[in-house]
Amino acid sequence: MKERNDLDKMVGKMLILKDMEHLSSRRSSVYVDPEYEKFFELPMFMGASTNDITTKCQCFQFSPGKEPALRSYTEIKQLLDQGKKRDVKSILRENSWPINSPIRSQLWPTLCAQHNTKPPMVEGFYWEMVHQVFGTTELSEKPIMLPSFVDATHCLPYHLTSTGRSVADRIVNVLGYDCPDITYSPVLYPIVSILLHFMSEEEAYHCVAALVGSKEKVFINQTKLLHEVTWKTVMQIAKKHTKNAVAYFQRICPGVKLERVFMDWCWWILAGLPFQHLVRIMDCFFHEGIKVLYRIALVILNLFHKECQSNNEWSPDNIKNDIGNALVKFCKKIPVSPAKLLHAAFSIRGLSSTYISRIFLKTEMLLKSRSVLNTGNKTLVKSRSSDNLPTSQSQVNIQMMSHTLTIRELFTLWSWLPVRITMYQPVLLYTTEEHGCSLTTFYVRVEQHEPTLMMIKTCNNEVFGAYCSSRWFERNVKDDKGQRQAYFGTGETFLFSLYPERAKYPWVGIENDKDLGHASELFMAADSKMITIGGGEGQAIWMDENIRFGKTDSCKTFNNPPLCPSGDFEIRVLEVYGFVGA
Repeated sequence: MKERNDLDKMVGKMLILKDMEHLSSRRSSVYVDPEYEKFFELPMFMGASTNDITTKCQCFQFSPGKEPALRSYTEIKQLLDQGKKRDVKSILRENSWPINSPIRSQLWPTLCAQHNTKPPMVEGFYWEMVHQVFGTTELSEKPIMLPSFVDATHCLPYHLTSTGRSVADRIVNVLGYDCPDITYSPVLYPIVSILLHFMSEEEAYHCVAALVGSKEKVFINQTKLLHEVTWKTVMQIAKKHTKNAVAYFQRICPGVKLERVFMDWCWWILAGLPFQHLVRIMDCFFHEGIKVLYRIALVILNLFHKECQSNNEWSPDNIKNDIGNALVKFCKKIPVSPAKLLHAAFSIRGLSSTYISRIFLKTEMLLKSRSVLNTGNKTLVKSRSSDNLPTSQSQVNIQMMSHTLTIRELFTLWSWLPVRITMYQPVLLYTTEEHGCSLTTFYVRVEQHEPTLMMIKTCNNEVFGAYCSSRWFERNVKDDKGQRQAYFGTGETFLFSLYPERAKYPWVGIENDKDLGHASELFMAADSKMITIGGGEGQAIWMDENIRFGKTDSCKTFNNPPLCPSGDFEIRVLEVYGFVGA
């Protein structure tokens, strides 16, 4: 019997080697070290029986004669073309393609491209940029100085060759040249390195450029402030969804601030997890955004806490002096397969995008007004973007053209804007004084801009309006059933009044962690006959198709009073501002 088991193990190892050779023969990238790619994670499989191989790791399917029914790129592309993003989300979560599957060379660029908000780049654009930055398209043999937004301690190459690392260096340099607003983005380099495993240099650049420019979802933070907001958001979510783990860490390390653990949360994933886990996470990340990483981080915390209870390697004495480093070490030998890790992550209840957005916005609002945060002996400097004010030329333009805004009121509004928007200059997109009173003209001039600032001056000289977080074009977007959505927008939308009262009315969800129901998320609505902002037992702002008459009520979305005493109003001037480059 023992001989039979030994024979089974030997056959299992031979099958592994044969399959690894098969994967190596169709290596997806010339930038990857072939030796590392061929034997990546091999020791983990060598110690397992044949049965363990098929059940513990879904990345490699080694069961002889039994192929999984994995979906093809063509099927996924068709669903994306049909706008069936939910179906695509389910497929990406459930299909464990082998780590070297050629599907990613097509799938990842397509997933990233759907988030691109700019016109398609002309052919050869990337190489023109390379030539502008370096004076040549030849790859230099000398080291390239990296942009200041890169964290030099976390330029993770994931076993790229020296050529591959030089290519990654070049991509982030070109991106920094093309996107000067990026001031701090430590995760950008690792993501570029991962992309280069499956595609060319030019494709990798287009992918990361699309992620950086995404407006609908967050993929990559680009300022120090938003990096800080993100890890504090993860910490707040963890306190609710991994209470036992957080309480355990606080108990065994009473002298260590919880912040020190969560500041490095992204490196648990990017620097800790085995590459096969990371690739499967990226399959979902490139479609769904950073919320995937939030979920993975929560699972890591729960798994680590569980191991601390049963494994002496992670006993309190061994980890209490450096929990952060212990978490990374734990991730390197995480005891679950990629499939099980993702299944656990997507099984967490009560972690909706709305809830995450609420925590994120609340954290950003708490931090945005501080120029310097003193935490112990450490000083964290706020992103430069929050210190920006409109340029003197923008102020002059607004003074000359606006019938609603004084410079003082402009500065008041500026202090209420999301920090990242203050990097951009305001521009008047539409005014009834110049463009007439027509909703059709309003849409033509405004609908593709995001965000916008809407200012209303009534015939009684009241001045109020709204910061609208999403494009007005979204009134035309249809759901999976082909129905137009009645309301759209996000929790960044807010109302304000400038005269006679001066007040800001943010989304009620920012100050409340509870599920407030559908009525609290009625941000924006529009059709050919009217525009509405805010809903639920009343509409905060409603205007007719002629942009002449309107009404204002209190509503559940913003918990605001009527923005003018009479409730009904006649519009003297409507002005809508956009932000150049946003």
